[in-house]
Amino acid sequence: MIIVTGSAGFIGSCLVSKLNNKGIKDIVLVDDFSTESRNRNIQNKCFLEKIHRNDFFEWMKAHHPEVTFIFHIGARTDTTEFNMAVFDELNLNYSKSMWNACSEYRIPLIYASSAATYGDGKLGYNDDHELTGQLKPLNPYGISKNEFDKWALQQEMQPPFWYGLKFFNVFGPNEYHKGRMASVVFHAFNQVKQVGQAEGVVKLFRSHNPAYTDGGQLRDFIYVKDVIDVIWFLMNHGKDSGIYNLGTGHARTFLDLANAVFAALDKQSNIQFIDTPADIRDKYQYFTEANMKKLLSIGYSRRFYTLEKGIEEYVQGYLVDRTIF
Repeated sequence: MIIVTGSAGFIGSCLVSKLNNKGIKDIVLVDDFSTESRNRNIQNKCFLEKIHRNDFFEWMKAHHPEVTFIFHIGARTDTTEFNMAVFDELNLNYSKSMWNACSEYRIPLIYASSAATYGDGKLGYNDDHELTGQLKPLNPYGISKNEFDKWALQQEMQPPFWYGLKFFNVFGPNEYHKGRMASVVFHAFNQVKQVGQAEGVVKLFRSHNPAYTDGGQLRDFIYVKDVIDVIWFLMNHGKDSGIYNLGTGHARTFLDLANAVFAALDKQSNIQFIDTPADIRDKYQYFTEANMKKLLSIGYSRRFYTLEKGIEEYVQGYLVDRTIF
């Protein structure tokens, strides 16, 4: 039996689909299932039962002998939320309880960390454990993820094997419910297809950093299917525990992204620039790029989607018809 937390969310629901496609159906979904827009992500998927996240650890006391693997993908991911208590509860303390359960019951664990732990990137984007304690995230979300990474590395009791994955900028199907926190690809598509506009316009943040041109801000954008392929690889790898970056290793500009969305829709690019919102301006990352050497060194060899190919598949295969993966 496999557990997936955050199973009605973006990456979690895509992971459930991957498991189903591999013939695995003995899955228990863990999440807060009170939001209907998120529940759409688990329609037509095969699983054993749904457990509310608040009831999970009590459920585990009775069922842990049946559990063979836990994917802890669920988290509060809103980078504009500044109430640290929310992140302490859902990201830090809940993850500690998950780690302790996996250690006690001897269950392998993969959990979601984040590239937000790297802050402004002054120390680079290397998933070296020695750097974890020196990182200075820019917002409470990143702080909560880094605090757990630091805590995990200090634990003598550990799951049989474990991986913490620092997700970079993930985009792809099943993020329809995320609102402001959805990917720039998702927002760009909706701007191009906006009803009532003969020619859609994509609005990108203006640069407030003299080192970057407008639209020249760089991110390591990764298609969700690549993320899931790496998770599947690690589940079966079963050794070399630790914290790993999960990006493509190649930063691309927001202009590249916007142009790829227009190309996927067979439209001419039409881009305008707007000020970065004041509430996130001083916490904005202008460059991220995952150092992927550690993952490659343990045998991962599958090629990642290019930004253009990932956007083309996402737009034409999912966004146009609002299809679920």
